[in-house]
Amino acid sequence: MALSKVISEDKIEIVGEFKAIQIRTKTAVIEDGVELSSSFHRHVVTAGDDYSGESAEVQAICELMHTDEVIAAYQAAQAENSLGA
Repeated sequence: MALSKVISEDKIEIVGEFKAIQIRTKTAVIEDGVELSSSFHRHVVTAGDDYSGESAEVQAICELMHTDEVIAAYQAAQAENSLGA
């Protein structure tokens, strides 16, 4: 009986006007090749965030999607929202 815990990024999505990157991480418990259970965790990387701790795949997507223009537009929208609050 061999138990193992497998953690993987099983879904990466680009959402919204400012290209937020949603990453879903799956944690599965496997016994002899059969998945016994799994759970999910989701986190988001927004334009301008430090993504250096993310996987190489997420970093590549962030580099592509979070252009200087997208970051500037996101920061301007955040500033406008904080003034209106």
